[in-house]
Amino acid sequence: MKYIAFILTIFLFISCSAKKTYYKSVSEQTEQESIRKVMKMQENAWNRGDIKGFMQGYWKNDSLKFVGSRGINYGWNTTLENYKKSYPSTDIMGKLHFEIDLIERLSNDIYYLVGRYTLTRKNDSPSGYFNLIWKKINGKWYIVTDLTCG
Repeated sequence: MKYIAFILTIFLFISCSAKKTYYKSVSEQTEQESIRKVMKMQENAWNRGDIKGFMQGYWKNDSLKFVGSRGINYGWNTTLENYKKSYPSTDIMGKLHFEIDLIERLSNDIYYLVGRYTLTRKNDSPSGYFNLIWKKINGKWYIVTDLTCG
């Protein structure tokens, strides 16, 4: 009888563990889809020439970090102003396309993303890679650190 109880306990433990893993992966998939939606919103805003709309994917905080060819910059407003200076017209903005290579969960509310961007413009098509750290803040996903190499 003790043997049967032991076997049932092991079976129950394995079943519960399997359920946790399943729900974790479903939850993780849902979070990744939410991040992808934010990136699609950014892509669409950029392609409309709406830099401020594009910026809605970034954490609106002075601690936002953006690392580019000129080094590290801090803050949402600084990042917005840098985008406006670098892309003063829709011709220079071109059409943006993101490709996501990797989304990895670091904790319940932090994800790491690696992707590629391509800008299609009249005379050229610059492209490069980016690394993003996403954080869930007040139930929404935001980029808190952006390292873009182009």
